[in-house]
Amino acid sequence: MATGTNIDVNTLVDEHSDYLLSFAMSKLKDLDLAKDLVQDTFVSAITKLDTFQQRSKLRTWLTSILNRKIIDHWRKAETRYTDPVSSFFSQDRKQGHWLESQGNNKTLETIEDQITKEETNQELADCLDKLPEKWKGIVVSKYLEEKASEDICKEYDITTSNLWVIIHRAKLVLRDCLQTKWKL
Repeated sequence: MATGTNIDVNTLVDEHSDYLLSFAMSKLKDLDLAKDLVQDTFVSAITKLDTFQQRSKLRTWLTSILNRKIIDHWRKAETRYTDPVSSFFSQDRKQGHWLESQGNNKTLETIEDQITKEETNQELADCLDKLPEKWKGIVVSKYLEEKASEDICKEYDITTSNLWVIIHRAKLVLRDCLQTKWKL
């Protein structure tokens, strides 16, 4: 099968840059970021031209590379914006865990780490106090007391879907509160 090694780089950029920029803008709505990701796409494509096996059109291959770069950007952005709260909780929806209880290797912690953890826990507690009582009770039940979702629903007389809506909204409030405290 023929490879893409006989493709002229200048022609590649000239023929596909406008299309790729338009595609990126439709997803990002940020011209500078779109240009950066299109440039990254060309760099990746040019370094991998010898692996292009022409199973698809060149534009399709380039668009696929760009789309992966956009997805990676959004994943990084989501992590950056959700980490303050999400880092306190495991992502296992079946069994919620407060992550502090999972750390058994206290011998490696320095005094500074311990102080930071205590301050962080205090800030989280302050933010928890800002939640409506019902939300606070649900978050505490789910993540600190590690109660089953079914038990929490019975205790608060809510549906499972209502439980997840409350948890989602509470996490957003906690995230915003912690971001304000940490001035992220």
